[in-house]
Amino acid sequence: MQSNTTTVSRRSVIKSAVALGGASLAGTLPGIVLAQGTALETRAAKLGFIALTDAAPLFVAEEKGFFKKHGMTEVEVLKQSSWGTTRDNLVLGSRSNGIDGAHILTPMPYLITTGAVTANNVQVPMAILARLNLGGQCISVGNEYKDMKVGLDTKEFKKALLAKRVRTGKAVNAAMTFPGGTHDLWLRYWMAAGGVDPNRDINTITVPPPQMVANMKVGSMDTFCVCEPWNHQLIHQKIGYTALTTSELWMNHPEKAFAMRADYVQANPNATKALLKAIMEAQMWCEDPKNRAEVAEICSRRRWINAPLEDIVDRMKGDFDYGTGRVESNSRFQMRYWKDQASYPFQSHDLWFLTENIRWGYLPPGIDTKALIAKVNREDLWRAAARELGVAAKDIPSSTSRGVEKFFDGKVFDPANPRKYLDSLEIRNIKAA
Repeated sequence: MQSNTTTVSRRSVIKSAVALGGASLAGTLPGIVLAQGTALETRAAKLGFIALTDAAPLFVAEEKGFFKKHGMTEVEVLKQSSWGTTRDNLVLGSRSNGIDGAHILTPMPYLITTGAVTANNVQVPMAILARLNLGGQCISVGNEYKDMKVGLDTKEFKKALLAKRVRTGKAVNAAMTFPGGTHDLWLRYWMAAGGVDPNRDINTITVPPPQMVANMKVGSMDTFCVCEPWNHQLIHQKIGYTALTTSELWMNHPEKAFAMRADYVQANPNATKALLKAIMEAQMWCEDPKNRAEVAEICSRRRWINAPLEDIVDRMKGDFDYGTGRVESNSRFQMRYWKDQASYPFQSHDLWFLTENIRWGYLPPGIDTKALIAKVNREDLWRAAARELGVAAKDIPSSTSRGVEKFFDGKVFDPANPRKYLDSLEIRNIKAA
């Protein structure tokens, strides 16, 4: 698990940056800078990523020259050790040796913009520019529960977890990667649907993605949610198995985003669109089945994920061996990088993430979600980049909403009435207004 020493050290640096500050960290942005023509304002950007296969569009944009193709010749794609580090480096910004943007858990730009997860609650405005993928995450369970073949239904798993807690006198742990992030929300949704209260019945802990397998091996947790290759690596190391892919909870759910500091976007609108076009082309390249083996090989390289190819390639191709006897080839639950409008940042999806963050007490119930989404979600730039790239009109959504969403347990999220959805959830932990 992430060292507290590292976190404190980075936060002290951030506090210093705030003190020296900068108006860019204070939450009030300068007026919008209008683009003059189409010339790039800068050719440089520092972009962070976590060692996960849904960061592949950034890897491919670098390796295949898409950034350079669109004039962004000084892009640095930099590995981050955890989502907490990503957050801290976004708060710092590249001028203070941090980063300008990142492959990121979709809710994080909102949590950073509001100051909900930053040191001293400093508000750092962010912009979501694209979704990087749909689905592709998994929930894994330790081999201690292998005979149960845990899947979508957690009712029996709940009994086993509570019995273990009584037997050992210790908390049972479920690991995710960042509070309020996608993995946290998938894990909580899955648990709660089966009657497990993730705040009372179990202990939810934060573990950086590359440390999941090692922590499961030493018994630090009973279950975890993360992207690949860590779920498949768990099976290869005979430590645990895959209970489910997250698209089984919500088919083709939104997952990671490409986001940047709002001050970068405002100062460099043409450069931002160039970055977007490069990443969108990379998403198209990653989606092509004939490229999937090479995408896996690129991901495996030391510079990127630094994991054995065998831990990556099968699931990259859509072939899932769950480690329980269940095997699916070309699964409909596989990760999507471009197909099914995977790249477009639907505002309705951002609303679901905000609603779930309210459900679990990460955001206050009175927050103006409409105004916040209008501030953070820059689907207008996605549309502009898509037009410049020549994306077919049929591949550009006609609405900022994907419509009503249905979940595996029968729950329904209507973006026109998020309150009704929230009221339908039996287990929640909403802050007092």
